[in-house]
Formats: sequence, structure tokens, C-alpha cells
Amino acid sequence: MITHVKKSCTGIVVGFLIASQHLISDGGVVYAEALWDHVTMDDQELGFKAGDVIEVMDATNKEWWWGRIMDSEGWFPASFVRLRVNQDEPMEDYPLKLDDGREEDSRNAAHRYGVGQTTKDQMRTNVINEILSTERDYIKHLKDICEGYIKQCRKRADMFTEEQLKTIFGNIEEIYKCQKKFVKALEKKFNKDYPHLSEIGSCFLEYQNEFQIYSEYCNNHPNACAELSRLTKVSKYVYFFEACRLLQKMIDISLDGFLLTPVQKICKYPLQLAELLKYTNPQHRDFKDVEDALNAMKNVARLINERKRRLENIDKIAHWQSSIEDWEGEDVLVKSSELIYSGELTKISQPQAKSHQRMFFLFDHQLVCCKKDLLRRDILYYKSRINMDNMEILDVEDGKDKDFNITVKNAFKLHCKDTEEVHLFCAKKPEQKQRWLKAFENERMQVQLDQETGFSITEVQKKQAMLNASKQNQTGKPKVVTRTYYDFLMRQKHPTLPTNLPQQQVFMLAEPKRKPSNFWQNISRLAPFRK
Repeated sequence: MITHVKKSCTGIVVGFLIASQHLISDGGVVYAEALWDHVTMDDQELGFKAGDVIEVMDATNKEWWWGRIMDSEGWFPASFVRLRVNQDEPMEDYPLKLDDGREEDSRNAAHRYGVGQTTKDQMRTNVINEILSTERDYIKHLKDICEGYIKQCRKRADMFTEEQLKTIFGNIEEIYKCQKKFVKALEKKFNKDYPHLSEIGSCFLEYQNEFQIYSEYCNNHPNACAELSRLTKVSKYVYFFEACRLLQKMIDISLDGFLLTPVQKICKYPLQLAELLKYTNPQHRDFKDVEDALNAMKNVARLINERKRRLENIDKIAHWQSSIEDWEGEDVLVKSSELIYSGELTKISQPQAKSHQRMFFLFDHQLVCCKKDLLRRDILYYKSRINMDNMEILDVEDGKDKDFNITVKNAFKLHCKDTEEVHLFCAKKPEQKQRWLKAFENERMQVQLDQETGFSITEVQKKQAMLNASKQNQTGKPKVVTRTYYDFLMRQKHPTLPTNLPQQQVFMLAEPKRKPSNFWQNISRLAPFRK
């Protein structure tokens, strides 16, 4: 019975496409909705974004359709869109062909199989089927990489070291194991008889933490591309990789194309879940889980993006440190990986209450103090640093300070809980003081977040960043903070505090959002992986 229903439904889908083409041929209008972004450099292809509505002008080819958006026309992959169930013109007059060749009136088919009866249920069925189908294809793809390439590479110790394989393939074997468990969880939740009743949102919630392993893979991907580019300049590696592909009977795409798929996959989950939520009724038992899953996967993508940005920043921090004169002690990267804030403050030291104008750089875990050169203000000299992990921030009212026995304005203190040591700082303006207080709050939040998410920079990455910075400075020229990094560290934008805002509410102002990394945008511009 189920087999007959499946065959009949397949016939209905084919019939629906045939009916759509008849409608187009007769001058009717057929619309499709884009499921994914289609980015192309080919002027014969039609580019669009997920959610765009496309007028389908030719659907005779199963793989590629011709369509129009506004004034643009071109070919686009049929798998990237979904035909609208309710078109502007009725489809009752177009018969649907079943697999045995009989014709069935579309109204009877709609009643029997749900096409057009409950649009949301039918569309939800389509989205769920698509999620499961793409997951199974993805598992096959990962298996091909692990067995077709990695397994063969390990047999050739004369060509590849373990370190090289780690660079090229990253942690894709861990991803493969994770995805196999994930697809099994999806299949358990799939309702074969009534797919639209499937409750798969909980699967994404269950695996949201496991999906964070994609962060390591995405961060390593540029290194993988660089290593592959280097190896494929040698003909024996080109022949070897091609032999691996042919033995595994994989499609005709280069290895770097295959290795891009996990990066694209983690980007697609929020899009798929957004599409699923769109066609899930609020009364559906899966609605809340799908809604939560969408937010969870967006957070996973944000976390991966943030880690990518942090990794890119360590090179800038290493370059900055290498430009500082008279540096003492351990490298900044030993404890820190993020510049939170920087600016000029007056530091007052005991016992004589001496004041010094200094440049301060607040990183996670530490505050670095530097002195500007008297003649060349772009040259900085290292003076000291303060460990922020055991510091307490104290707001100081304008007036006479009892500890230092001086009158202060726009001041705050750093108090060490272990040694009772106190550092007094004064800003030039009240708003600058508030920015520093907010920055100290952000620093603690960043440290806590890193602990919760397990974020860390490996020793290899730290050493590589410092090595790259030292190479750049081996020119024989005096070390200075270059314009690029000077801007990066010192020309930050801050919110303008309204003058009528009560003092006690200032702490609630959020620090402006950083400019996001271009990582995902760059990935989305690449041509999508096709079967």
C-alpha cells in the first residue's frame, strides 16, 4: 500500500511539472521560490537569493530551468527552487499522469494525496524530505573523502606526512562520525506515513554542541587550500588525487571542491530550518523545537564566525607586539587573543602620587601599559602590564581620594583582591571613563564566554603568528606601529553618550558591534557544490 502511494505521489509530482510546463506553453505564469542563494559569474545564468520569487519560463529540462527576476533572465538549477503550490492561475484543467499511464484529475489527486489541499503540510513534507535527502548525500560525500582520499593517502607515507594530512583534511573524520549519528537521529524522527508530522527539531537541539567541531574545520580550510595548491604544482600529486577520485567513483570535481562542502553545509542549516519553520504551524508539536533549533544553529554559525575572526586577529596582535620597543616578559598571545579596548589615561602611582600619561591596551586577561615616544608619537615603549584575572574595578567619585590623598576627576581604580594593590586612573572626559568601565565589563564577559565555549588558540597557531610578525620586521628599519595596525588598535568607534542620560544608566549602554568577518560572505560567493 505504501509503495503504491509513493509511486502515485511520484507520478503526481511529475504530472505537476508537466502541468506547469503546459501552463507556461499556453502563456500562463508559473512561479518558483528560491530555497538557496545561487551566485554565479556566468552571464547566461540567473543569480538570486533565498526567498526570491522567480518566474519560470522554461521547465523542459529536469536539471536547469530558464527564469526571470525583474529584468534579468537566465538558467538556474531546478534543485535550488521549489514550485509554488498555488500559482496565480488555476491548474484544475491539467490532468496528472500516474506511473501506470492513467490520467487523474488534479482535484481528485489533491484530495487523495494532499497536493494543494493543505499547502503548509505539503510544503513541510517537501522541506523535511529535502533535509533528509541532502543529509544522506552529505554522508556519502564525507565517506568518499575519508575512504577515497584519506585512507589512500595514509598508505603513501613517502608522499604525505601525518601533519600534511591534518592540514589538508582537518578534522573531517570527526565530522563524518558526528554526521552519521545525526542522520540516524533524523531518520528515527521521520514519520514515513505522514512526513509533515515528523518532529525533527529536537535532533538539531541535541547535536548543536557537536556541530561546534565545524569551527576547527572552517578555521583550517584556508590552510588546506594553500597546502593543496602547493602540492598540485607537482604532477605526481595531481595524478594521485585523480586516481583516488576515479577509484572511489566520485564525480568530476577537484579535491579542494570536495573539501569546501562541510563549510557550505554548516551555513545551510539555518536556511533549511528557517524554511521548515516557515511551513510549520504554530500548533504543530514540532514548532517550538524548530524555532529553538533555528536560533541554536544561528548561534553555532555565529560562534564559528567569531572564532574565525579571533583567529585572524592573533596575527594583528602579534604584529602589534613586534612593533613595541623594549618589550619584556611573555608574549601577549600566551594569555590573550582579543583586543577589547585601547586609549590614553593618566596613571597615578603611590607613594608620591606621581602621574604619568600612558597608552593602555586592554586584552582579555591583561592590561598592557605603553609610553609614547616624545618626538615620534607613533613609536611605543613597553612599560608594564596588569593581570586582570584577579582585579576588581572600582568607580571613583569626583573629589578628594582618601587612598591617594589627591583630588581626582573622571577616575576609577583597579584593586587586586590577592595583594590589596591599588591602581588609580583618570580619563580626560566623563564619557571616556564610562567607555573604560564598560570595556572592563566586556573583558570579563569575553573571558567567561571563552571558558563556556572552550575557545582557545593552539600553541602552534601562537608560534606561527609570532614567527610571521618577526619575519615582517626583519627589514632593518626601526620598529613602528604601522598605519594599518595603528588604526586597528587606536581608532575605534564608540557610542556617543547622551547628555541627559542619568549616570547610573550609563553602564547599560552596549558597546558598538564589531564589523563582522567576511568569512561566510566569501564562502557564499563561491559556486555551490553540485551533485
